[in-house]
Amino acid sequence: MVKTTATVTDFLDEAWKLRDPRTKDWFMLSSPWPNVSLTVLYFLLVWLGPKMMRSRQAFSLRKVMILYNIIIAALSLWMFKEILLSALNMGYNWTCALMRPEDPEDIRMANVLWWYYFSKAFEFLDTLFFILRKNNHQITFLHVYHHASMFNIWWVVLNWGGSGQAFFGPLANSFIHVIMYTYYCLSAIPSLRPYLWWKRYITKLQLLQFFIVIFHTYRGIYYKCGYILWLQYFLGIYMLSLVGLFSNFYLQSYIKKRPSSKDQKDLDKNKNVYQNGARANNGNVSENNGNGIVRGRAKKAE
Repeated sequence: MVKTTATVTDFLDEAWKLRDPRTKDWFMLSSPWPNVSLTVLYFLLVWLGPKMMRSRQAFSLRKVMILYNIIIAALSLWMFKEILLSALNMGYNWTCALMRPEDPEDIRMANVLWWYYFSKAFEFLDTLFFILRKNNHQITFLHVYHHASMFNIWWVVLNWGGSGQAFFGPLANSFIHVIMYTYYCLSAIPSLRPYLWWKRYITKLQLLQFFIVIFHTYRGIYYKCGYILWLQYFLGIYMLSLVGLFSNFYLQSYIKKRPSSKDQKDLDKNKNVYQNGARANNGNVSENNGNGIVRGRAKKAE
């Protein structure tokens, strides 16, 4: 047992020495403890938040959510632009993209990928808003897994390979997040909800994103691009887990739960009472993003 512990410790010590010298001392990257602490606090929020709100009135937060979604959408647009320009300036191709530690454009890429990592901590507010608005049904395993895992995985990526092949996933994800958080912003405005017919296509876009990133990752492995091999496998396997979870969500939400003809008539009958806006967060879609219908009656807005 002692020998095994010593072996693991030696392995971790050696791995720690292999971190990217450009990023290893950056904010929140120099030690794992800030990341671990924020993740633990996030899990405590998920566990204790709904309990603390149980006897309290839900908050509306409409203006706060509009502002928050605008900020995330704008940040995502900036990150997409920065990643794309850096990749083009360095002549990245869509098969192999090597790290170039001495290239100023590579530092630019690492910098924007740090912001991508940090944005994952900022997006923990998605969950806080669900709790404060008492939309606890949206705090699913998929939601929590996606938020917590992305934050921690990108801590690893930034420490050991924060440029090169790592650029492609954030490029695709930032583009998707521009669309997603624009949708969230619009869905917080009641008068616009009837026109937001495209919510289900957000999940389709996410799935398409995952498949493209997986293809890019394993293509790089196949052609022996020279990027850190274990990191490519790590990211590829993680993407497969997201494909499974998001596919199951889409199946449960849009295939198996189609309303019967009677239910559809009831919905149509109540159309004048309730305009069906929805909020989809990283694949978690709510049909109660405004005044709800409970057994044919309008639920009081909070």
